[in-house]
Amino acid sequence: MNGQDNFEETFKLLKQQVKQLASAGRKDLLLRAIGASLLEELLIEAAQAKLSRLLITSDYRFILVDYGNREVELQPVHKAVYLLFLAHPEGIEFKRLAEYRNELTGYYMKTSRLSEKEKVIESVDRLVDPLDNAINEKCSRIKHVFTGLMDDYAATYYIISGHTRKHIAGSSRLWFERLKVITLPRHLVIYDRI
Repeated sequence: MNGQDNFEETFKLLKQQVKQLASAGRKDLLLRAIGASLLEELLIEAAQAKLSRLLITSDYRFILVDYGNREVELQPVHKAVYLLFLAHPEGIEFKRLAEYRNELTGYYMKTSRLSEKEKVIESVDRLVDPLDNAINEKCSRIKHVFTGLMDDYAATYYIISGHTRKHIAGSSRLWFERLKVITLPRHLVIYDRI
């Protein structure tokens, strides 16, 4: 018996045991057996089969290539915010957006047809102001557009969403980074001569 046959036997046995646990109502045991990190990997694997490549054209149109070349219709300010978060797969905390002001301004200048730099700067100032709700409004609009184009689960990979990272400094200091990220695998993002 070769290695491939062993995998097939393991698969059959595992499938049978999964059915037994599920029919007994013991999904809690299934989850414990799989583990949360492996479950997340499996969810990503399942979702990637139905995720579309995102083409960003040279004139800053966003196209979902594998969904019949459907365009993601966003205003220039939304595109600028999206491009900023695409450029930072590690995530950005909203309270630290001011550190990205120049980069965000650059994206907004490229995506907008506004020739008045003062209006762009005013809009960016609102976006990076931690006391203004403008960034939340823009992310909400981006989410609304993507969920209108695909199912909610697939959309979670395209939207700007929260991710909390726990940090421990020394023995008594604990803090959390509340990062916002786009979890779309970057190999699915295609830039067309930008």
